[in-house]
Amino acid sequence: MINPTVVDLSRLQFALTALYHFLFVPLTLGMTFILAAMETVYVITGKQIYKDMTQFWGKLFGINFAIGVATGLTMEFEFGTNWSMYSHFVGDVFGTPLAIEGLMAFFMESTFVGLMFFGWGRLSRGAHLAVTFLVALGSNLSALWILIANGFMQDPVGASFDPKTMRMQFRSFGALVFSPDAQAKFVHTTLAGFVTGAMFVMGVSAYYLLRKQHREFAARSFRMAALFGIISSLAVVTLGDALGRLDFLVQPTKLAAMEGIWHTSKPPYAPWKIFAIPDDKTQKDLFNVSIPYVLTPLVAHDFTSPIPGVDALEHSARAKVIKGIKAVVALKAYGATRNPAALAAFRANESDMGYGFLAQRYAPDQDLSKITVQNLPSIVQKAARDTIPNVFVEFWSFRLMVLLGFVFVVVFAFCAYYSLRNELEKHPLLLKAAAWAIPLPVLACEFGWITAENGRQPWTVFGWLPTFQSASSHDVGYMVFSLVGFAFLYSLFIAAELYLMFKFARLGPVQHITPTSHAPAFVQPVFGQPGFTDKSWANKSWQ
Repeated sequence: MINPTVVDLSRLQFALTALYHFLFVPLTLGMTFILAAMETVYVITGKQIYKDMTQFWGKLFGINFAIGVATGLTMEFEFGTNWSMYSHFVGDVFGTPLAIEGLMAFFMESTFVGLMFFGWGRLSRGAHLAVTFLVALGSNLSALWILIANGFMQDPVGASFDPKTMRMQFRSFGALVFSPDAQAKFVHTTLAGFVTGAMFVMGVSAYYLLRKQHREFAARSFRMAALFGIISSLAVVTLGDALGRLDFLVQPTKLAAMEGIWHTSKPPYAPWKIFAIPDDKTQKDLFNVSIPYVLTPLVAHDFTSPIPGVDALEHSARAKVIKGIKAVVALKAYGATRNPAALAAFRANESDMGYGFLAQRYAPDQDLSKITVQNLPSIVQKAARDTIPNVFVEFWSFRLMVLLGFVFVVVFAFCAYYSLRNELEKHPLLLKAAAWAIPLPVLACEFGWITAENGRQPWTVFGWLPTFQSASSHDVGYMVFSLVGFAFLYSLFIAAELYLMFKFARLGPVQHITPTSHAPAFVQPVFGQPGFTDKSWANKSWQ
């Protein structure tokens, strides 16, 4: 069995690299379509200011895009270095969308982003606009294929386990691509990116308006971002409800942790907890404020469906653990003898095989065949309890994400209203709020990622492969060294991002003047300036 400390360090390293990387992803997703919208207005109206807006915000997008790529490249390698058992178990399925992402989306995005930056004056307006839209399409296609891969981890459809190869085998590409979890998360994530991009543009524009700088530029940018943001933030809230419904159907343990449901309530009483301090050890709330009769219609979309609590889910998991133990024991026997009877016994319990792997942690010498009648109840109880994710972390990461989502709706609504009335500068507090709110959508995205990934625990592939069996068998020293190295390197990336973003945002937009000729302009030195004297000027032979 892999050293538990190595597993914890592997989880921490991947969590840090993912959280670091996700600081840049939402802004990239959102900024691409904001740039496309600005350039569309430029192409339609021909007004120079919209070209200036596209070029200026495009410069800030380029900084974020470059560092986002640098932080994301290492993550795919980590699956092979730190999660080799996981890669072996699901590599055929999980690797396919990642390969398509690299071939279809990443290379397309990287190719056209160069044309977007260096194509001004070389491409026609329509052609350059098409390039900008292709960059937006490429970045969001990249997110689609990555979330399809992640969707398989959350709801493993489109594959089945092959006892001969001991791996998950591809069965249906269509089922994998059109997984409800993957599609819902893709829309939710991209919309969250739109909110992030809109808040960034609006906040920086608010900074200019507060300082009375670039006022027309800032006012137009602010208005476009505010309108973009109010639509996106409302859509994010709506799609969030759809994801909650999906978790109710597919991942009830995640939903129970998100809502802090310790006990199953008779419908439609199930209370919605506004505030609580969950205690995972006692499986009780130290304190809570809740509203009854709200959660059932909110999650189940009816008044009759019971929402299972932690107690009911643990109880139902015990039967799955017993069947899973039978499946793993039969699988081991089949692997050794290729006995048809062992294969039949495995097939009868195959769907719960992952729960047997969970029990393996507590079996004597990690050998399920050594479980006795005396120690079986204790092992089953411990494995069943492991099926519940950390409720405190899940409850509060979800609450903070939702709270910020509604804050964005309010902020964008007021900003759009006063922007349309041309009264922004009469409300400096609103402008200050918009400027200070720039990092909040990124924070909400991080909380959303924690909600999704913590809620999947204790699995890397939900219901099939536990996290503690997925890691590579490194030693602790190697993991500590690589963890510290990654943390240091990625901190440098963040420092570089912040420095460059602050630098160019403070400089503000620069007027882009198109020269009338390809010949270099001749600027005559001015007499009296340092370095120029009447004598030095006379002695030069200027052509």
